[in-house]
Amino acid sequence: MNDQSVLLHTEGHILHITLNRPKALNALSHSMVHGIDGALTRAEADDSVTAVLIRGAGERGLCAGGDIRSIYEDARAGRRTSLDFWRDEYRLNARIARFPKPYIALMDGFVLGGGVGVSAHGDIRVVTERSRVAMPETAIGFVPDVGGSHLLAAAPGELGTHLALTGDQAHAADALLCGLADHYVPSPRLPGLVADLSRATTPGELAGTVRRYTAPAPPAGLARHRGWIDDCYAADTVEEILGRLDDSGVQAAREAAATLRTKSPTALKVTLEAVRRARRLGRLEAVLDQEFRVSCQAFEGPDLIEGVRARIIDKDRSPRWTPARLTDVTAADVARHFEPLGDRELGLCPAP
Repeated sequence: MNDQSVLLHTEGHILHITLNRPKALNALSHSMVHGIDGALTRAEADDSVTAVLIRGAGERGLCAGGDIRSIYEDARAGRRTSLDFWRDEYRLNARIARFPKPYIALMDGFVLGGGVGVSAHGDIRVVTERSRVAMPETAIGFVPDVGGSHLLAAAPGELGTHLALTGDQAHAADALLCGLADHYVPSPRLPGLVADLSRATTPGELAGTVRRYTAPAPPAGLARHRGWIDDCYAADTVEEILGRLDDSGVQAAREAAATLRTKSPTALKVTLEAVRRARRLGRLEAVLDQEFRVSCQAFEGPDLIEGVRARIIDKDRSPRWTPARLTDVTAADVARHFEPLGDRELGLCPAP
């Protein structure tokens, strides 16, 4: 790519994709989405390439998500180019999940939002002791996307609901427990792993190579909390979830309730509905179609702009949500996010 934000090189039979915006924690731009998609086209057509590996430049992480500042500026200016970005990004997420050659993701460091979309749909997903995997969208008045609601809906019990609503970061063992990753490899072993992967020529050899470098992950923090998480988040509404968290008698549950009360009320209610619907939809493509509808509606609302302002632009951490109370977010407000878009549909899963 001319702007060098996505670097490509081949080692042995592996095409390496490096997200190369380390100062921005490798946040995804539209051109980077095109760059990754082009790399997959190249790899698919080249018989000498047996697998693709994606990683992030620098020491901080794979990817901190989409370029939120650009989305904020787009919305403030009344433009709609972010919708084109999401359309291409979600199509890329679906392509990664169905890519015909092994897709290896080194999920070292921060893997947030869009970073989950370019990694957690892959075949071999590696986390380290530095991994922090999260879908933190409710903090900025948005809703988990890039197939995140599909992944979290499939997590055991209500762990995915907890992560979707709170935006909490999953450490390595939690990511493994929730099905967001497959293998734990201590970060000092990554250079050796990458070198040995370049010598593998078959999916079996790739898998065997990764297994040689794995180690037992530290205990999963979420596993200790399954009891109250499964009970509290099984409630039908966000208000009921908050009530159960408050009444649980568990300090961690009360802390989760306090976290939820800082989030956009609209985003919380739409997120809960999105995860529940994702469970019923099943197929990733159908969920991505749903997420595109939700994202388009959220882009038109006030909370995304306000959330980014408070967290990224002014950094006052004091968003003024509209509406400000959960009770003022109606069922119609939520349902509007899931309405068909007509000829603007993403269309990954055609209607029967």
